This record gives sequence, structure tokens and C-alpha cells, in this order.
Amino acid sequence: MADDSEPTPDSACAPPAPTARQRWRRRLGGWLVNLVLIAAIVVGVQWWKGRTLVTGEAPPLVGRTVDGTSIDLADWRGRPVLVHFWATWCPVCRITDGTIDAIADDHAVVTVALQSGTEDEIRAYMHEAGQDFRVVSDPDGRLARTWGVAGVPTSFVIDGDGRIRSSIVGVGTGLGLRLRLWLAGR
Repeated sequence: MADDSEPTPDSACAPPAPTARQRWRRRLGGWLVNLVLIAAIVVGVQWWKGRTLVTGEAPPLVGRTVDGTSIDLADWRGRPVLVHFWATWCPVCRITDGTIDAIADDHAVVTVALQSGTEDEIRAYMHEAGQDFRVVSDPDGRLARTWGVAGVPTSFVIDGDGRIRSSIVGVGTGLGLRLRLWLAGR
């Protein structure tokens, strides 16, 4: 009869069970790999979405707001300006509405409503949402094409010399947009 206390050839070759520390390190390594992959995907997607955006000198933005006020981006030379493209039909844009409205209290902000209906419909949307920032209607997407905008929301930070300092495709945080405006003013 075999003695059960002696190791068998199979059990002698088996690696020892990993310690709690080893299991934790392996799990942490897996998380780090996943985090790096996610970050690389986000950076790649941001680059892909922003590849058509205009850089350098900001294109002209001259027109009339939906409230009838004349507007010319060149009027803000000497100070940073946020130019924000959005749409009434864009659910992601609704997330940024409050942020843009708050920034407009402290900074020059011009927004462009892309293919969002008539000026009356845009005004009604603004009233319903409680927003009060400047809005230029872009019913045919001409302004968006001039700026290279392929999707909304898209924001540009213009410095006092009229140059595009940064652009954001998608949701930008209030802190991030304010920081970009501050840097553009330096």
C-alpha cells in the first residue's frame, strides 16, 4: 500500500501555488496593460476625430447671432475666445451646454449651432435649456466645413492674435476649457 504522505512524481513537479502578493501583482499588471490600451485608444480616436480640424490662423467667423446681433471673431483680437460648434439634435452637446454657458460669463464665447433648424427653433431650444451664450446658426454646415468640423461638439480656443491654440472634439471639461483659455491669454 502506498504511503499518502510521500510526494508522487506528479505533485513534485507542480509549481507552488502563487502567494497573495504574486496574485495581486499579476492582477495589477493586467489592469495596467488594460489602462494603457484604453489610453492609447482614446488618444488615437481623438487624433482621428481631429485630423480635419483647421490649425494655425482661425478662419473668419462673421455673421449674425440668432438674436440678431452682428458678430465678428476679429472683434475679440487681443483676448482669448472659445468657438464652440454644437447642435440641438446632439445628445452629447447637451452635456456641455451648462459648461459653455458658465464659461461665457467670464470669457468671450461664440457658439455655432450646426444644422439645428431655424433661428426660432434654436432660440426655443436655448430658452428651454436656460442657456444664454452667443449662437450663430449654421443651417447648411458651411461654417463647420470652413473650420474642418466633422462632428459635434467641437471647441476651438483662439488666442489674442487670432491663432487656434487648441481644439477639442467631444466633451471638454469646464476646468480643461478654462485652463486652455488661460494659457491662450498668456
